Amino acid sequence: MSIQPSEFTVATSHRYNHQNAIRWIFSHIWQNRVIAIACFSMTIASYIFFSYAQVLIGQAAGAIIESNVTSTVLDAETGRAISETGTGNALPAIALGILGVFVASGLFDLVRSLSLETLAQRLEAGTREELYISLLGKSQTFHDRQRVGDLMAMATDDVFQLNMLMNPGVLFVMDIILGFAIPVLYIAMLNLELAIVPVVFILAYIVLVRRYSSQLNPIAYRQRERFSKMNAAAEETISGIEVVKASAQEPRERRRFQRNARLFRGFYVKQGFIEARYLPLLVFGAAFGIAFWHAATMVSAGRLDIAGLIGFVGLFNLLRFPTFIAIFCFTLIQLGIAGADRILKIIRAETELDQNIGGHTAAVNGEVVFENVSFGYDDGSVLKDISFRVDPGQTVAIVGQTGSGKSTLTDLINRTYEATKGRVLIDGVDVSEWNLTSLRSQISKIEQDVFLFSRTIADNIAFGKPNATQADIELAAKSAQAHDFILSFKDGYQTIVGERGTTLSGGQRQRIALARAFLSDPRILVLDDSTSAIDSATEDEIQKAIRKMQEGRTTFLITHRLSQIRWADTILVIERGELVACGSHEHLLRTSSHYRRIFARYDIELPPLENELEAAIPVANPV
Repeated sequence: MSIQPSEFTVATSHRYNHQNAIRWIFSHIWQNRVIAIACFSMTIASYIFFSYAQVLIGQAAGAIIESNVTSTVLDAETGRAISETGTGNALPAIALGILGVFVASGLFDLVRSLSLETLAQRLEAGTREELYISLLGKSQTFHDRQRVGDLMAMATDDVFQLNMLMNPGVLFVMDIILGFAIPVLYIAMLNLELAIVPVVFILAYIVLVRRYSSQLNPIAYRQRERFSKMNAAAEETISGIEVVKASAQEPRERRRFQRNARLFRGFYVKQGFIEARYLPLLVFGAAFGIAFWHAATMVSAGRLDIAGLIGFVGLFNLLRFPTFIAIFCFTLIQLGIAGADRILKIIRAETELDQNIGGHTAAVNGEVVFENVSFGYDDGSVLKDISFRVDPGQTVAIVGQTGSGKSTLTDLINRTYEATKGRVLIDGVDVSEWNLTSLRSQISKIEQDVFLFSRTIADNIAFGKPNATQADIELAAKSAQAHDFILSFKDGYQTIVGERGTTLSGGQRQRIALARAFLSDPRILVLDDSTSAIDSATEDEIQKAIRKMQEGRTTFLITHRLSQIRWADTILVIERGELVACGSHEHLLRTSSHYRRIFARYDIELPPLENELEAAIPVANPV
């Protein structure tokens, strides 16, 4: 199945390879290939100079030995024997050579470290940006299935693991490859026979490391999953802390977190057991002893001099570092790949909607038509075969019992969800054919559970219109009856509200949301019980503002308040996902028992039902 385009996309200059985690990481690195090539080149140069220093140390030892050799010569004048000791004229030159190669190696290391750290930070920033853009582009259905804590763990810890994969993970990989290859090459240049033991050791090392990696990989992946679950559970508890405290469930939540933490710790313990059985260092010790014995026999046989022996020992000893760091290297690599795999699954996840950049773009007049529309989630149907028509500028009230599908119906208008059957038309054009940005920019929805960002009040009001002036913001706030309470705060419009607006009352949050809608000047307005937390006096003022705003706009009201339902042009009655009645207030009171149930709790006189079958349906149990 092909992956659908994102519902929302951000233009980027790069296209990354999503075939698998390794290719995806490499495609990010390739965007900074100049730095990557420079890093690899500096590593090669550093190891060439550092390894050559061991050869020079062997030559220096040979020069010292030669300088201490005493020879006997005859004096030309007296004929007497005189003892002479070598001056070792080559030693100062060799010492300067050793100094030079170590300094050069250090400089190359410095450039390598700088370039690799730059590459690691760019990899982390690039992957986090791609993940964030991908999350913005996913449909509401996708986000309904996700746990926020799990996504946050990916955006923070899993992405950070990619940083660690690069530095020091990739650094260690280069150290392993070049730390074996270059010293062995120098050993072969000293004496080809000396390379036998190092080559055999490297082959054994490869076999042992592959076995080690195969054991570590599943543990690393499960460790990442367990961390996400622990993080998601903690995020849910903190987000619902008010419920936790009100129910006195702190001990239960503490035990739950401790259980998750123990399971997470358990995977680290398993990782430790695997690392404790790391055998290559033991094999290196045995190989070093065999190699030294082999070189010593060659010296005894006259096939190798002392300088060569010391140089060989120094070069072989360089193999210990890449052997040792593999225990850390493969842990970092496996954790990084496991994190990348989890992130990539989210990025590649299919979304039901697409932005339709080349779609229909026009000013919305406000005609809305539902043609045999049905919608459902994977676990069942929500709306069934709904059809109705709303003319531009009309006000439509949607009523029904809780859970009947009222909010979902309005979510189909701006394509928060996609209809599974039938068509939703705006101005005669199927919403799936509209450019999504053009469509949504002309539709505003205010929900009962208002979401405010942890920003200033001015920023929250201007969220849908970031270029709005302060005068525009204040005018919108006045229309929503929010201006006075905003000025009562010390910082006024620059007051920073808490996360989700928790520092404000429910009525204050809803008035700010209304101000946001007023400022965006939508052509279609959806009010989902948007005045439920407002007192009656304030509601009267807001209703006046809403009615003024409705002029020339199509408005959908989801409400049970009689004062709002009465003046709707059309009323839709939804029952268990079906449209059971449609008409004006007076018409429905006479013809629909479902509608009459809503007013059974009000002390008003209801006219008799005109339909005998409808009259047989009881109107008790009001909504």
